Amino acid sequence: MKPILELFPEEFPGEGYRKAQIAHWVFARGVLDFAEMTDLPKGLREALAREWRVSEFQLVEAYPSKDGSVKYLFTLLDGKKTEAVYMPYKNRKTVCLSSMVGCPAGCTFCATGALGFGRNLTAAEILSQLLAIAHHQGLSPREIRNVVLMGMGEPLLNLTNVLKAIRVMLHPKALAMSPRRITLSTVGIPRGILRLAEEDVGVRLALSLHAPDDETRRKIIPTAHRYPIAEIMAAVRRYYERTKRRVTFEYTLLKGLNDHLWQARLLAKLLKGISAHVNLIPFNPWENAPVEGTPKAGILAFAEELRRLGVSTSIRWSRGRDVGAACGQLALKAPKALTFTPLLEDAGQ
Repeated sequence: MKPILELFPEEFPGEGYRKAQIAHWVFARGVLDFAEMTDLPKGLREALAREWRVSEFQLVEAYPSKDGSVKYLFTLLDGKKTEAVYMPYKNRKTVCLSSMVGCPAGCTFCATGALGFGRNLTAAEILSQLLAIAHHQGLSPREIRNVVLMGMGEPLLNLTNVLKAIRVMLHPKALAMSPRRITLSTVGIPRGILRLAEEDVGVRLALSLHAPDDETRRKIIPTAHRYPIAEIMAAVRRYYERTKRRVTFEYTLLKGLNDHLWQARLLAKLLKGISAHVNLIPFNPWENAPVEGTPKAGILAFAEELRRLGVSTSIRWSRGRDVGAACGQLALKAPKALTFTPLLEDAGQ
């Protein structure tokens, strides 16, 4: 069977208005089974089920956190696994989606990096994460209005599939999302940043910088030797010139490594001339991690120094730490307290 989520709504099977009906069932109603599309003729439903599939997963496991967020572990049709996180807030519902199985970047503070690279996800597999989460939460997919591509993987190394998934999210007959509510996070792939600037789909860019100098950054991100900070920042400045959108800089604070005040001052200097916001991230622990997080007092001092120098700064106190769903913790591991929720056990069969 073929993945229907690889298609734009106008490419859906069916004649005339049937395409719009199917798209409404998938993207507005969140139905994952053609048999439930009750305003379609029975023969069409049966034909669709023989040739197409909506879900890209064999199984979906859900791990609720005490703070209301939920980690989802997906078993793909080839048996590989990836993860996503649902984060409900008072005024919005956000999902953190993956673009890969594992990740090739190898950041020392990140459990995903320790897994290594598995494979890229298809556009359908990226979109299917959002649909599966909405289904499990009893929501219309269109009720999820915020997406961050900050889960497993480096989106800019899978940019063709990521851009296709984003374009479906933005499509008025699909998820009809605002591009301002989609954030793409990268460890810093200059050619990918430049392509994102040229193709400009209107989404927000977040750069995982984690250090203002190359020597420190190479200790945190082993693959950073390929792209010096000067080259990355040149691409970011081109992105800013092209799009005029503020760039977020993500910075995980690690004890004695990148949390010195001189590094805050160097970071402020690095960001001059562009509209930038620094998002400081306390380290989220995981088993056998080779680094240690900066204490709270050090985090606050680093933030205060940046603000003193005129840099817009916030601290992201992560959610879902108790179930391994926080930033840097995604490692395809089930926490002890497990809620198992199969969705389509025969998906793709």
